[in-house]
Amino acid sequence: MRVDDRKKRRPRLFSFFGRKTEIMSRRCEFTGKAVLVGNNVSHANNKTKRRFLPNLQRASLVSDLLGETVRVRLATRALRTVEKIGGLDSFLLGAKTDRLGKKARDLKKRIERAKAKQDAAA
Repeated sequence: MRVDDRKKRRPRLFSFFGRKTEIMSRRCEFTGKAVLVGNNVSHANNKTKRRFLPNLQRASLVSDLLGETVRVRLATRALRTVEKIGGLDSFLLGAKTDRLGKKARDLKKRIERAKAKQDAAA
């Protein structure tokens, strides 16, 4: 498969209560934490493959600049970091764009536009 063909591929969809929905990955939208692969090791040193899943939770975070709540799927570690830094707006404005997921990047752009509009009005 060529690189051009990969870009044209549509996201995989599945039917959920009659609605087509995109398949969710097990990846944090803010930190990029994802599934890790390792081994279960028995007392006899037998090794079997296993998956280490990130602790992903759905959370509603309040954006002060946008004036709305945003539902995101993020790891509990990311939720603690957002709380520590001082909220969703300050976390996203300080985060590097290349480390964020697509939904978080779009949200960051919206927050930057709202902040620029607010600064221009002041």
